Amino acid sequence: MHGDKRNDEYYWMGDFFREGPDSEQVVEYLNAENAYTDTMMAGTAKFQEQLFAEMKGRIKEKDESVPVFSNGYWYYTRSEEGEQYFKYCRKRGSLEAPEEILLDIDEMAEGHPYYSAVGFNVSPDNKLLAYGVDTVSRRQYTIYIKNLETGEHFDDKIYPASGGSEWGNDNKTLFYTATNPKTLLSEKIKRHTLGTDAKKDVVVYNEKDKSNYIGVGKTKSEKYIVITSSATMSSEYLILDADKPEGQFEVFQPRMKDVLYDVDHQGDKFLIVTNKDALNFRLMETPLNKTGVENWKEVIPNRADVLLEGIDVFKDYLVITERKNGLLQLRIRDVASQAEHYVDFGEPAYTAYAGSNPEYNSSKLRYVYTSLTTPGSVYDYDMQSREKDLKKRQEVVGGYDPGEYVTERLYATVRDGVKVPISVVYKKDTPKSPETPLLMYAYGSYGNSMDASFSSTRLSLLNRGFIYALVHIRGGQEMGRKWYEDGKMFKKKNTFNDFIDCAEFLIREKYTSPAHLYAEGGSAGGLLMGAISNMRPELWHGIIADVPFVDVVTTMLDESIPLTTNEFDEWGNPKSKESYDYMKSYSPYDNVERKAYPNMLITTGLHDSQVQYFEPAKWVARLRTHKTDNNVLLLKTNMEAGHGGASGRFDYLKEIALQFAFMFALEGVGE
Repeated sequence: MHGDKRNDEYYWMGDFFREGPDSEQVVEYLNAENAYTDTMMAGTAKFQEQLFAEMKGRIKEKDESVPVFSNGYWYYTRSEEGEQYFKYCRKRGSLEAPEEILLDIDEMAEGHPYYSAVGFNVSPDNKLLAYGVDTVSRRQYTIYIKNLETGEHFDDKIYPASGGSEWGNDNKTLFYTATNPKTLLSEKIKRHTLGTDAKKDVVVYNEKDKSNYIGVGKTKSEKYIVITSSATMSSEYLILDADKPEGQFEVFQPRMKDVLYDVDHQGDKFLIVTNKDALNFRLMETPLNKTGVENWKEVIPNRADVLLEGIDVFKDYLVITERKNGLLQLRIRDVASQAEHYVDFGEPAYTAYAGSNPEYNSSKLRYVYTSLTTPGSVYDYDMQSREKDLKKRQEVVGGYDPGEYVTERLYATVRDGVKVPISVVYKKDTPKSPETPLLMYAYGSYGNSMDASFSSTRLSLLNRGFIYALVHIRGGQEMGRKWYEDGKMFKKKNTFNDFIDCAEFLIREKYTSPAHLYAEGGSAGGLLMGAISNMRPELWHGIIADVPFVDVVTTMLDESIPLTTNEFDEWGNPKSKESYDYMKSYSPYDNVERKAYPNMLITTGLHDSQVQYFEPAKWVARLRTHKTDNNVLLLKTNMEAGHGGASGRFDYLKEIALQFAFMFALEGVGE
């Protein structure tokens, strides 16, 4: 292509996905790699069991989520001891009322190696429940509808769908996103009428642009059904009166090049968060009957140092989520008086975000708070009195004292003079020295910010002398929209350079040394792992790449692969020579060379819909024939799961136990 030749000697490994002639050989190959990994890690088998038991032991097995009030009922999930899944329940009016178990996912998942139930959606009259089920892990869901009065399921079965849905206010019309069976792309929004054949469902919206994701929802006021169509750099909304579900959707504002906008409804106006003429986004409003951009009026302007991430709309209040200096802030505005204040959090590095707030007419804000040393905490915040009520803090079974751990916020100046934040946590008695093992973790794509949060599994690393560093590299959005735009497309290499420069900073500051430095990332963060292993293999003692996106050019040329067309604004379209050349220059698979590589553990899932299993499998195969060292190279494929790994509450811990055992073995740390 473009006068360039690439030889993909392992292309046949995609045949299980393509249902080609080598499908059986692919499965045999992956099983052989799994057997090799098991053999190489056999000495740690007992330690892995111990780590699994240790991490599982910190999780409260009999647990319950904080109930959320919606339309007269308290909704919550609860888990039972020894069970992998949960029960979805509600109580009418009061938490003292009798419990209704709406769905028993533990029972429903019996006999399935993988089970995902999502999109729980109760009708406005509280009598019907729609929900999606996937038993393969390719994110292709079947939507079922349950009569909550009789306990019976309707015959209606909707497939293939994204799992979520939205009820019209007539309690019999259901809108949902239909997906393409092959590419898995969200292509159509359909309208289903209760009790009819799903094959006859009406298409109310058909997305022609394959680079757009689409979905359907409702404004919190319950007044409008909303269709969203969005690509990386532009979006479009369509709205419909929820009381008239048979009506025609109207375009809110036709999509504009390089303009993103989000819409919600409040009182006599729509509120719009947009980057139109505003790099870090601004808040606008417009009358209900004049939704075109020419009618938008500014409410909160663009600011160079603050990213406006989004809004939560209440009848009398507006909650604005902002990001300043890499940290999230919650700004509360009283609609009537326009008085404002910020919620106070009081830690140097943390994560705080609005939780589940389905009630429009409420003065209470549910928010979630966590930091590297503070377990996940759910608060109710009275927006009038400013009082906080801690509803629940994640319990770490067996005890956990945050005072035993230290958290720091560092800033590394990278090669082009930019300061990159690093959030660090370690045990108080762990020394900073060239002998200290340190694990760096990052993502760095799609504008997804990696905020500092607590992990009970991470304690198994910290308690054995590891330092953990979360690196906020460009490609995320931690430091504003420019942070993202400077880490995508033709600036993608900033992401990799930032990570490498932060590693060198940590080594210079004597936190660790290359002999004890480890790196981990997953999916697009796995691309980061592949790039740094090619660029600076000598910097790392070990690399863990989870479900890594490593064959960039081949994947982005194959539009039959799920998600490819949605990603052109992130990576580029290799049909353009300029994009092709740039992507090829960093694509991990294309840049494997005959040289020494660090110790590596690479994981994937056979049914992965996001990054197909054959990308990591091909990468490992090519590494095996090119690397000149004696370091360990392991591939572990979950033959029953996809991108997110195991679906059960505890099974995923086995995957973490393998990763930790891999690093501990390299460090000589035993049971």
